Amino acid sequence: MGKAIRVSGLTKFYGDLLAVDHISFEVEEGEIFGLLGPNGAGKTTTIKMLTTLLRPSDGTAEVCGYDIQREPDAVRRVIGIVFQEPSLDLELTGRENMEFHARLYDVPKGEMDARIEELLKLVELQDWADRLVRNYSGGMRRRLEIARSLLHHPRVLFLDEPTLGLDPQSRRHVWSYISRINREEGVTIILTTHYMEEADQLCDRVAIIDKGRIVALDTPEKLKGIVGGDVLTLEVGPEAKRLMEAIRRRGLARNIQMLRGQITLMEKDGEALIPVLLRLAEEVGVPVNSVSLRKPSLDDVFLYFTGERIRSQAPEPMMMWRMRMMRRGR
Repeated sequence: MGKAIRVSGLTKFYGDLLAVDHISFEVEEGEIFGLLGPNGAGKTTTIKMLTTLLRPSDGTAEVCGYDIQREPDAVRRVIGIVFQEPSLDLELTGRENMEFHARLYDVPKGEMDARIEELLKLVELQDWADRLVRNYSGGMRRRLEIARSLLHHPRVLFLDEPTLGLDPQSRRHVWSYISRINREEGVTIILTTHYMEEADQLCDRVAIIDKGRIVALDTPEKLKGIVGGDVLTLEVGPEAKRLMEAIRRRGLARNIQMLRGQITLMEKDGEALIPVLLRLAEEVGVPVNSVSLRKPSLDDVFLYFTGERIRSQAPEPMMMWRMRMMRRGR
């Protein structure tokens, strides 16, 4: 397989603000490739440059062999886009939205009707095709947008936060359709997301992007393997710094982070370390409210490389102890 996308030193300034900082990566044909990072990391700006909606400040990129600056029309012919913001006409039916888009892309009349039926069936909206889109749920609207983006047989599909704002069930349905599209249509898919589970479930490879820079790039499993072992989180509160310094003095952990009253350690045998840490906390007089033990996630990879968590809510632990310790004893 060849390269669907080649990016070298791609950079974007907004005035003095550096939004995308000399990033480089390649995407294989047929791959689902994720750009994972928090809001403001530079994901959408990257997508806009690759889809010719923004001109780079520096660097180069090719989509299916076409240069995004010298051959923008050729790039647009081979890509599909689902924007972060909704773009459907709510006063048209699902079928009418599809027909309007097909005409914009000069899909031949003889092919258009069959293609619309094929795609509506793919995203399971054939029974809703002739109803107004304003009566669709959020998940159904997103599925229609994905179907619409495929009308002209694009070779590369860009999905910018495709499940943003959807409930968990709708999000999983969209994941299923993205996987089917990749498999059945043979489309290379580039998606941006800040959902860890989404990147983990869907993507063949993930580029973790923070403050405009790619800080890590590999398969989800290999990225989690960088962290390795178990992830231990101690919920401590305002005295977390004192306990963290004591842990470091004893040499109990190689990789330790503190964030908003939580201490996170990444070690091979986390379960054996728990009683050691609790005894140490008692020695230094620092109450521990809870301890969780689990396997690494992409959130931990992000923490490992940036010192920050991509989201405020921690993932579900593999094992949880709730100790509710009082300052005067257990």
